[in-house]
Formats: sequence, structure tokens, C-alpha cells
Amino acid sequence: MSLAVWPADLPKPQRDGFQVQIADPRKRKAAETGPPGYRRRWSSVARNVALSIDVTRSGKAVFDTFYDDETRMGSLPFQMPDPLTDGWALLDATGKAVLTEEGAPILLSAQWLCLFGDETPVQSARGNRFVIAFSVTVMP
Repeated sequence: MSLAVWPADLPKPQRDGFQVQIADPRKRKAAETGPPGYRRRWSSVARNVALSIDVTRSGKAVFDTFYDDETRMGSLPFQMPDPLTDGWALLDATGKAVLTEEGAPILLSAQWLCLFGDETPVQSARGNRFVIAFSVTVMP
């Protein structure tokens, strides 16, 4: 079985509601007196990311099919473009886009290996559009 891939038909996640929380790799060491101590439990750390997308009725159907069928109700991992990196222009030290010989900007590419988060996606209607809020765990 191949790895599911985030549908190209779906828009990039919205900036509103975007949150990243790093999983805590520390283990607290008990101390009889004084401040608590910590040590690392593991070297690789997953990131929990809250996302939302604004879609049409057909976009909702694409998401539902992806979630229900491709990831088996969110139980299988999938690959998705990193919304903070993928598709953005490569910048030089002055902040200007680096261009090809033809004058087109060079775009960055980055992918995440994800699992859907603990909570199932929440869908709400806004007129004739839908906002789908969900979380993913980005694997290290």
C-alpha cells in the first residue's frame, strides 16, 4: 500500500487558526528538595499543528473522501506540503526573490509526513462555503 498524498485540489491552510506546538521531549526528574530537574526522553520530536481550510462544496467532498477513504478515517499517515515553506519564493540575503535565468522565482519545496491529530476534523458552514478545522501530528 502506498502512502496517501494530500489532494492538490485542496487549498493551502489558512493563516487564521494556524498553531504549532512541539511535543515535550523532557522527562521530569523528581527531587526531594530544590527545583525540578529535566532530562530528554527522546531525540526526535513531533509537532502538533492546528490547521483549517476554507473550501467550496466540492472541496468539502474532496477532503471527506481523502479523510474517509485515503487515510481510513484518519488512521493512516499521509504526506502533505509544508504550508510554511512549500511554494514560497527563495530569498537572497537582502530579502529579494532569487530568479532563474528566465526571470521566474525559484520556489521552495518541503513535505510533511503526518497523521491526523487526536480529535476528528470539525466542519462548519459559512454561507455556501465550509471551514474544516483539523490537527495533524508532523512526524520528525
